[in-house]
Amino acid sequence: MGTTTLLTTATTTSTDRRPMPRVRPAPAALPAPALLQLMWLASPALPVGGFSYSEGLESAVDAGLVADEASAARWLLDQLHLGLQRADLPLLASAIKAWQRGDLARITTLNHWAVHTRETREMRQQAEQMGRSLTDWLRQRRPDDARLPHLAALQPAPTWPVAFALAAATTGAPLREALLAFGFGWAENMVGAAVKTVPLGQSAGQRLLGALAEALPAAVDAAIHTASQGDTARQNLVPMLAILSARHEAQYSRLFRS
Repeated sequence: MGTTTLLTTATTTSTDRRPMPRVRPAPAALPAPALLQLMWLASPALPVGGFSYSEGLESAVDAGLVADEASAARWLLDQLHLGLQRADLPLLASAIKAWQRGDLARITTLNHWAVHTRETREMRQQAEQMGRSLTDWLRQRRPDDARLPHLAALQPAPTWPVAFALAAATTGAPLREALLAFGFGWAENMVGAAVKTVPLGQSAGQRLLGALAEALPAAVDAAIHTASQGDTARQNLVPMLAILSARHEAQYSRLFRS
């Protein structure tokens, strides 16, 4: 919200006939700039529950595949390039464009792909739960958006990338920046999971986040290119991650939901 500047003036005398300065009224409240809205969407404080998932990392720690900062960095960078870069980020790019042009049939197709390419029950539950939560958040933020009923009606649920795509489309931000925000939000949640499960110190966590942030721009550029090649170029196949996710469903002791 804008603020009104308080102006003080000296008393006008007979020798000082300058007009009194005008006090401008405060401008009407404006929407937050696109950058701030993307930061909001990327924040771990967004009430969608992303912090409660480790996406197989907890199982990787339990199996001894991730045991320190170096192995955690390798694991998360591999997940970024083999998972997000080839699946969710291209999906997000396609969904943002579909929401922008109002192509609801295309949105249904993309959501169907997201649901049916999740390789385990936990992965699917995460995509659906976070998608529903973001849909509820959007209802509160933009109740008059005519696209929201279609998002809410997607079956069996709106998925996280498709719901995020609508939220990003409403900001008016450029496509690349929207994908960077999505990727950074994922990175923050995953680093938080690594700090708790490996465990790691806060400094190590910041180094991990720095490595992911450095790798994100190239991953986003590759994802945009993949999206431009059509649906057959997009893929969601990370076998070891799927195996660990399946094991996590029966893991004896767990901190996270995936």
